[in-house]
Amino acid sequence: MSRLQVFAEDDAATPLLDTTDTAEIEATLRGAGVRFERWPLKPVTADSDPLTIYADEVARLTTAGGYQSIDVARITPDHPDRAALREKFLSEHTHGEDEVRFFIDGEGLFTLHHDGRVFNMLCRAGDLISVPAGMRHWFDMGTAPRFTAIRLFVNPDGWVAAFTGSDIAERFPRLEPATA
Repeated sequence: MSRLQVFAEDDAATPLLDTTDTAEIEATLRGAGVRFERWPLKPVTADSDPLTIYADEVARLTTAGGYQSIDVARITPDHPDRAALREKFLSEHTHGEDEVRFFIDGEGLFTLHHDGRVFNMLCRAGDLISVPAGMRHWFDMGTAPRFTAIRLFVNPDGWVAAFTGSDIAERFPRLEPATA
């Protein structure tokens, strides 16, 4: 189940909001300029192509957002570069374009830093999130990552980050692996 926690940027211990209610998550994130949706899941196997299975949804997003580069990221607990990949995304950064992800499987924690607040958004299978260009954020896939996500980019080069140099990400909760 998706979960949103909101904190004051100077207090990582006391959530101002802690919810799993989809409507409340959507409304809260929309207020910060973040798009969040729940999509129905379709059967995807290790041998199937998620881009084919979700072709209609991807086409709608591509038409609306002008995306030129689309891929599928699959990370598993036995991935040989999992620690380096995790480290790459853990520091606060921004992008020159929206960061759009649809989680097909597994989970990941997007943490957004906006207007004096920190939004910990635990995304799980069925979640679409679009972090607006220029919004400070970081991403944690956990120590034993497991997720499959469709990623959409306007920039044909894909993921390009501008790191802020802030240590704020070190002060907020990291991804705790799902127990179920």
